[in-house]
Amino acid sequence: MGKLSGITVIDLSQFLPGPMLTVMMADQGADVIKIEPVAGDPARQMAPFEQDQSVWFRNLNRGKRSEVIDLKSDAGRARLTELIRTADVFVEGFRPGVMQRLGFDYPAVSAINPAIVYCSVSAFGQAGPLAHHPAHDLAVQALSGFLAVNDGADGTPVVPGVPSADMAAGLTGLSAVLMALIGRQRTGRGDYVDIAMFDSLLPWCAHIAGSAIAGGPSPRSATQRSLGGAGFYQVYATHDGRHIALGGREMKFVQVLLTALDRQDLIPLGEADAGPAQAPLIAFLRATFASRSRDEWVAWFEDKDVAFSPVLDFAEALASDHVTTRGLLVEAGGAHQIAPAIRFAGEPDWQPEEAPGLGTTQ
Repeated sequence: MGKLSGITVIDLSQFLPGPMLTVMMADQGADVIKIEPVAGDPARQMAPFEQDQSVWFRNLNRGKRSEVIDLKSDAGRARLTELIRTADVFVEGFRPGVMQRLGFDYPAVSAINPAIVYCSVSAFGQAGPLAHHPAHDLAVQALSGFLAVNDGADGTPVVPGVPSADMAAGLTGLSAVLMALIGRQRTGRGDYVDIAMFDSLLPWCAHIAGSAIAGGPSPRSATQRSLGGAGFYQVYATHDGRHIALGGREMKFVQVLLTALDRQDLIPLGEADAGPAQAPLIAFLRATFASRSRDEWVAWFEDKDVAFSPVLDFAEALASDHVTTRGLLVEAGGAHQIAPAIRFAGEPDWQPEEAPGLGTTQ
């Protein structure tokens, strides 16, 4: 029995943010009914495939039920109304205004079931000058300031490797839904949650954009400690064309590493201002790490207390002892799934459930 057993979720979302929110609920025992159009969630068609199912789709929709409903038909609207009557949570990811046109915005759904928690997930929220602007993750990162500091050595922004706005919205949406369910225990009434990818991502800049938050200039990667301006929070190429990362700026790490490299004279630069002041330190470390292969450096660091890591690709990371020991990648029926990050003491080891076929329970 999961923590959310007995909770019924109607999920009209597709692609990434909404399905991530609801799969975390399904992993904890919620009965998630995925409402899909006749063609299904487009993520079903996203390669690569394993056991004839999209890896993306399986990992974000496991443990759910699928039901095909035409929301523009009388029969479809009647069926959705029937489901709403006994549901606890309603999640939708359409553009603002769509659910109102379909007759299932929050006022309409709340009139059917006053106890329901209704969550809308969109790029920029239900109101505001950008509410109707079409956008996926990249555009949200661009408009929120994050893409500007996801830049290369020449200052040109590059496409991020992580869909941070999507993921932030899924996590924020889950938190809000659970808060609303707790609140419902006191009041008996549900609530409405307007989750915007933009709003969800913006708080993630507090540690890097302090000057801009306070009304000053925007941070620049080359002069910001957490974005590439510091020698001990930096990525370095190795002799074999791979990379290692130094990921801790504390002076204890600076002292250990530079002493081991017999360059105690550079230790004071470890606490110098990020940017030009640390240039000699960065230049030394760049030349030093280029002298050996990545794996040779892994062996060299083994007995040194330094925040150091080799830069792994996904295949290397997923095959690591850490992932194996913690059971973070699970194979079942010839298909692989990433295990939930949320775990509770005393519960049995997690076993993956199948993602549903279109219009089926499994």
